[in-house]
Amino acid sequence: MLQNTKSIQGQKLAAHDGEIGSISDFYFDETNWAIRYLVANTGSWLTGRLVLISPHSLGRPNVEATALTVNLSRKQIENCPPIDTDKPVSRQYEIDYYHYYGWPGYWYGGGLWGATNYPAMLPFSPAEREAAQHSHDNDNPHLRSIKAVTGYALQATDGEIGSISGFLMDDKTWVIGGLVAETGHWYSGKQIIIPTARIGRISYEDSTVQVNLTLADLKATGENEVAAVGGSYPAATLSRS
Repeated sequence: MLQNTKSIQGQKLAAHDGEIGSISDFYFDETNWAIRYLVANTGSWLTGRLVLISPHSLGRPNVEATALTVNLSRKQIENCPPIDTDKPVSRQYEIDYYHYYGWPGYWYGGGLWGATNYPAMLPFSPAEREAAQHSHDNDNPHLRSIKAVTGYALQATDGEIGSISGFLMDDKTWVIGGLVAETGHWYSGKQIIIPTARIGRISYEDSTVQVNLTLADLKATGENEVAAVGGSYPAATLSRS
């Protein structure tokens, strides 16, 4: 199923031994649209410190649950490498982060999440960890904030579509499959889903996202209009576009 990230933003996060805060943002990889981290606001527990939580440690998101389960202890999270959310996440930080938890890096291996296409806590030998650390030391993770990109203008090949109001992610792979667009007067302000496979370029300087479709193309996929942006959608919703 596809979940709108809005439906779990603000949801509480619960470690093995107690709550750790709530979801304040998501960092996604702009090269393949995978959500690599949740940004957790620890509130009064760690005086508002922000920490990154990888889907490797998460259960399947459930909008009806009171909290999203994190398969870590509060002590592990408290002692994880600190992050400066005012700066881009570096590959070196990710190496330190994954080394701390003993997880295989998602950038090492042929799958979307390293050796697999799903986030999972698989055993990682010291030799594999060493190889992963040195084979991608200088990579740029290309991580972007969903909170920052929300509201960006969407540009079709022949005109302005509207703006981004939501992100639809697969609740198994944590990959964003579609953007929810608030359209302008050209389509009576309706909401539509734009598959991320049709996204060309994200310009952070201009706060715009290029879409490789015409306005007529988008009108032709009217069945993808969104009735309620807070709900769940079958994955087939995107296959028709």
